[in-house]
This record gives sequence, C-alpha cells and structure tokens, in this order.
Amino acid sequence: MNAEKKDNSGLSRRDFLRHSATGAAMVMTAPPIAALMMQSKDALAKAVASSEAQLDKKTISKLLEIALSQGGEFSEVYIQYTINSSLQLEEERIRQANYGIVQGVGIRVLNGAQTGYGYSDDFSFDSLESAAKVAAFIANQPDSAKHPAKIVPRNYANVNPIGIYPDQVAVKQKTDLLYRANDVARSNDKRIIQVDASFADSVSMFTIANSEGLYTTDERVLFRMNVSVIAEENDRRERGYHGGGGRLGFNHFETLTPEILANEAVRQATVLLDAVDAPAGPNEVVLGNGWAGILLHEAIGHGLEADFNRKKTSLYTGRIGEKVASELCTVIDEGNIPNRRGSLTVDDEGTPTRKNVLIEDGILRSYMVDRLNGKLMNMELTGSGRRQSFKHYPMPRMTNTYMMPGESTPEEIISSVEKGFYAKSFGGGQVDISNGNFVFNVTEGYLIENGKVTAPVKGATLIGIGPEVLTKVVMVGNDFSLDQGIGNCGKNGQSVPVGVGQPHVKISEITVGGTAVAGASMTG
Repeated sequence: MNAEKKDNSGLSRRDFLRHSATGAAMVMTAPPIAALMMQSKDALAKAVASSEAQLDKKTISKLLEIALSQGGEFSEVYIQYTINSSLQLEEERIRQANYGIVQGVGIRVLNGAQTGYGYSDDFSFDSLESAAKVAAFIANQPDSAKHPAKIVPRNYANVNPIGIYPDQVAVKQKTDLLYRANDVARSNDKRIIQVDASFADSVSMFTIANSEGLYTTDERVLFRMNVSVIAEENDRRERGYHGGGGRLGFNHFETLTPEILANEAVRQATVLLDAVDAPAGPNEVVLGNGWAGILLHEAIGHGLEADFNRKKTSLYTGRIGEKVASELCTVIDEGNIPNRRGSLTVDDEGTPTRKNVLIEDGILRSYMVDRLNGKLMNMELTGSGRRQSFKHYPMPRMTNTYMMPGESTPEEIISSVEKGFYAKSFGGGQVDISNGNFVFNVTEGYLIENGKVTAPVKGATLIGIGPEVLTKVVMVGNDFSLDQGIGNCGKNGQSVPVGVGQPHVKISEITVGGTAVAGASMTG
C-alpha cells in the first residue's frame, strides 16, 4: 500500500496526517473505551480532519527556514499522529482497557556534530515557530543562514502491507482472543494458577521533510499479543511466557492463534518445575534459533551502530575490512522485510530502509549509519536513523538483525556436544559497548549430555565478550528463523520495536552463570 491509498472518507492517509488535530493526548478506560475503540477509520479520519490546524507544505517550508535562521547546516520537520489501544486480562477478567492519541511535531537542526531539537504537541504556528527557534540556537551565525530547498514529495511502496487494520476490529474480537488464551492455558494443565494476557495495537502516520527538499510519508501498523502463566507444584512456582505480532493485520492471529501462544507459555512454565540449577563455568553452548538472536543483537549489533564508532567507544571502531568473527558468520540488518516488527518503509529521517551486510564470512563490512554520523564519517546512509517519537531526535539503531544460515542440521549440532549447555530462549540482556562484555538471562535452557538434550535448567545466565563469542562460532545450523515479533530495544532512553533471528549456533565456549541479571536493554 502506498502513502496515497484512500480510505472510505475520501481522505488519503497523507491528508489524514496533514490535517492532524491539536487535541491533547488521552488515555481512557472502560466503559467509555468500548465506544471509542469501535470508531471506524472513517470516523477517526473525519475527527482529525475537522481540526482547524493544518500543517501544509508551505507551513513546513517556513518552519525549515526558521530552523536554519541562525546558520545551521540542516533542518528537519518530523510529524507524528499515532492511535494506540491495549487490553489486559488478569484473573479471568479484562482489568485494563486503554486508548490514546499521540501527536506532535519535532524540529531538528544539525550544525557540525551538534544537534538542536525542539518539539510541540500543539500544532499552532506560534508553538511550532517557538520549537523551530529553540532548535536553531544550536548555531550562532545568522549571517550565513541557508534557505531550504523546495520540498518535493517522494513516495515509496509500503513494505508492510496490512490486511485488517486495528480500527476495523471490534473490541470484542480482541477480548475474545484473550479469553481463549486464558481458557486454554487453565485447561491445559491443572498446575496453572495464574494467567495474564494482553493485546496491543497502534496505527501511526508520519510526515518527514527536510531542508534538502525531502518530503515523504510513512504509515506503520503494529500488533502484539502476549500470554504469561504461573505454574505451581509442591510449593514451587515457575513462570512461562510467549507472545507474537509484528507490522501485520489482525488476520495474523488466525495463524498465530491464542491457543498456540497459551500452550507454549504453559509448556515453558511446567518444564521449569523440574529444572535443575545452572552449571556454572565455561561450557560449550548451543544457541536456539529465532528469538535466541537477541544475543546477537545485544552483544554484537549495538557495537556496529555508527555513533559508537564515530566516538571511538566501540570495539569495532576502525575495523571495517578486518576479520572480526568466524568465517561461518554473516550478520545482516534488514529493515524492509515485509511485516516484521522492526521493518519500516523509510527510517525516521525519511531514508528508505534496505538490507545491510554488517559482517560477511567473518569480515566486518559496514556500520549502521544515520544522517548525522554519516556526514561526519563520510559514510553512506543505511536507513538506520530511528527515534521513539516526535519528542526524540533520531540515532543509528537496528531494525531486524540476524545471522545467515549455515549447513549443519540442529541434530548434528546437538550430537556434537559431549557435555554442554543448550540456551533455547532468552529474556533480557545488557552489554557494555566499550569492552563488549555482556550478560543474558536464559529463560529456557537445558543440559546437553553425550550428544543429547537432557535436564531443564533454571536461573542460568550467559556471560561473555561479544566479539570473542563470534570468533568461537564453530557450527551454524540450516534452520534459520526470525523471532515471533516481540522485541523492544532500548538505547539512550529511547525504545523502538526490533526483530532478531538466527539458526541454531554452536559456540565452543561461553561462561554460564547461575544468577539472573536485573536490568536489560532489550526485552521481549
């Protein structure tokens, strides 16, 4: 779907954004929520269009000019309109229902390595002019002020085609998913004593324009459903969790059903009831496929973001062209995989996303580059400039980060380990970019004994150094998989949705610890 697709109101999605209302952001709970969440796309579009505030191209051009008035080198206007809704089931009842609108304008000025940023959720020209002037103060050479180029619309094919939009789905259809998950989890195993389930969705429209003449729009839809359970036996309690989603239509949950999510959460919790303590010390380790790619994301991915390398705080600084990993490792960050959680048609600077080869056969090939760092490092933009909202400036971030498959089967990998540890799935993790040290929670792990997966393990962590781990990859599976669509990545106080993936991977040695970490910069 492109940016000009019409809805039934006769307004294009671009017009829907351009006519954005100035009303305050809101969070509401039942009973009013039911009526609001059942409004059609038609009604929402008309409500927005009825606002007196209209941010047209002429106004945007004026704001870009004001932002450059003190001598800045580059200015940008970023407009956001987002509709969020969520439902939470606890104790077999819907306990929370939220609906909110987030909207505003962020204005950025770049001057060398400096960034000026102002924002407003008020669309009146006076407020936006003030935000532009605040951003402009990063420079102090008004005599050298530049005039922005004439903005020219650029349209790109939407990489995330949507079947059924969130606002086309009645609240009851969403709550039915939660009740189905609850019923299946409780009937699956009598040891389940608690079930929590949640469903969240959002529809966002963006306009991005800059002083170089860029003017583009993007539409982003995001769904996610989660199921969490607690199993109890002999005074021992364990938790299981499973979720999924992405930039998808509601019809996705005809395939990824609440029954699938609930049964997997129950399986994880009940397996842990029989778990033994984690084996401490260095071990041969096999990483599972799919979501286990969180370790790759955290331990290696952040070190390949351009800002850390420009500031020379990454272990990968200045190493492009060098061998940094086993020749079995090829690592990709790809922002245009259809319907994945980390996928975007354009990044938050208006650059089209693409497939970026970061490490190829063990050789470092590229960093993830945004506009600011690309200019300062004289590097090509990679579609990696991302921000949490209009209140935040962009920075280089990952989208969907994964390791390419190899030639070994999962059975061959497991059977090659005489004594080791199988980390099937992870919770959160954290890494120190300056030295590569990482710690990860293992939410589902097992002992490997004589080439077979045996006892489940509880309370395990993996501790190591990211670049060293990649050099110790000795087998890569042929069973590549992306995660189910549950990842969020935190950096410098901003959180964005991301995807990860990999096949099964054997690492000759990682330290396994028995104490879980409390904090995490990436979570599911």
